[in-house]
Amino acid sequence: MTKKSDRRVYHVTPDQNKGWKVKREGAARASDCFENKGDAIQRGKELAKSASEGQIIIHRRDGRIQTEHTYKNDPFPPKG
Repeated sequence: MTKKSDRRVYHVTPDQNKGWKVKREGAARASDCFENKGDAIQRGKELAKSASEGQIIIHRRDGRIQTEHTYKNDPFPPKG
């Protein structure tokens, strides 16, 4: 039997009001909303880092993934 991951994944995405939102994967509502992307990224990183296993996925305005960061117990750490 495989252990279910306790990873908390947060997405930084554009919202309808030309701002940015931070939303935990699977949540019904956004955790926070911001006027600028930088503030949303900062809050998303704080939330991801505070989890026992966390990840932030940052999206572009068009919805495509720009970058992602994994904190603590990364299943695919880079070599070197």
